[in-house]
Amino acid sequence: MKLSELPHRTAATVESVDDHAPNDSIARRLRELGFVNGERVEVMAAGPVSAEPLLVQIGFTRFALRRSEAARVRVQANGSGKHVNGFDADGTEGGQA
Repeated sequence: MKLSELPHRTAATVESVDDHAPNDSIARRLRELGFVNGERVEVMAAGPVSAEPLLVQIGFTRFALRRSEAARVRVQANGSGKHVNGFDADGTEGGQA
């Protein structure tokens, strides 16, 4: 699944970032920002016009990404993934292994 397709407030794990060309600067920058295999990610909200940009949280940092940028990030949803203030629906801390 692409990060741009992930439902809001659903925890997921980054699998990879797609390169569209050799030496892709956007893909490289996404990796530098922390979008690397195994990292927990979540779409927090979307903008009011055409749902752009997406507010994405990775770790404790939030970024505004265009949908086209978020579409480069492949993720795997983590179960129900729903959580509030860092806690899963069952009351346990989210993102803990």
